[in-house]
Amino acid sequence: MKLSVKLDYACRALARMASRRPSGELSRIEELADVEAIPANYLVQILGELRNGGLIESRRGKQGGYLLARAPEEITLREVIALVQGDVFGSVANPVGGSGSTVAKTWKVLQDCFEQKASELTVRDLMPDTTDEMYYI
Repeated sequence: MKLSVKLDYACRALARMASRRPSGELSRIEELADVEAIPANYLVQILGELRNGGLIESRRGKQGGYLLARAPEEITLREVIALVQGDVFGSVANPVGGSGSTVAKTWKVLQDCFEQKASELTVRDLMPDTTDEMYYI
């Protein structure tokens, strides 16, 4: 199993949009690319996929930008993974050979655990803590 850089970038962009949701402030491509260290050209493609998949919305115009289509706690990581990366496990196991069937079953158990946990975790879980400690000099 390998999670892609594209998925990492999508999660970072979603986390940033989620942190701005309470204020209603839109996220612009330039700001997202800068703050989240994502190449802007690649980010445009990712945001297009997230928009087409219904996870984010876009607003046009001078004051335009992107925002989450739903509350962060309503968007599961399973949705994000499926949209951006598709099937993470694919067909890893070949049930032939003496131990092939047992290995295939074990991979299926692992896949089920991963999918269950990805269904429980949400974009809210990706958001950075806002309770940063303050140090005074």
